[in-house]
Amino acid sequence: MNMIPAGNRPDRTRTENADTEQMTAVVLSALEDAKGIDIRSLDVRSLTDITDCMVIVTGSSDRHVKTLSERVLEFMGERNWNPIGMEGEDSRDWVLVDYVDVVVHIMRERTRKHYDLEGLWDNSLGHAAPEPEEPSDTAGMNA
Repeated sequence: MNMIPAGNRPDRTRTENADTEQMTAVVLSALEDAKGIDIRSLDVRSLTDITDCMVIVTGSSDRHVKTLSERVLEFMGERNWNPIGMEGEDSRDWVLVDYVDVVVHIMRERTRKHYDLEGLWDNSLGHAAPEPEEPSDTAGMNA
C-alpha cells in the first residue's frame, strides 16, 4: 500500500454530518439529472476515516462518464462545494471526484464490475443475516 507522507496529504477538513448528508443529496441529484446508471451511495464512516460516503455510478460511454462528472461539478459548484481533487477525467473510464466527506466514483460498466467497489465496501458494511430456523418436525411426532 502506498502511503502519502504526512506533509503531502491534502487538507481533509471534515464537515458536519448534516453537510455530508446535504452534499450526498446534491451529488445524487446531479447523477440522476445526467441519467447515471445504478447509482449507489455507501456510508463508510464506520470503516474508514478517509471519507464518510462513497457514491458509485455507471456511465454508458466515455462521453456519458464525462457528462456525469461535469454535472456533479456543476451542481456542487452552485453550492460553493469544490473538490479537493479529481482524477481520471482524461481516461473517462473511471473518474474520481473527491469532496473529502463524499467521494464520487464514475465508472464504465466493465471497470465497475472489475473493481467491485460495492462488494469491497458493502460486504464490510453488511451484517451476517441470521440463519433461517429450520421447521420443527416435533409437531408431527406428538400426534
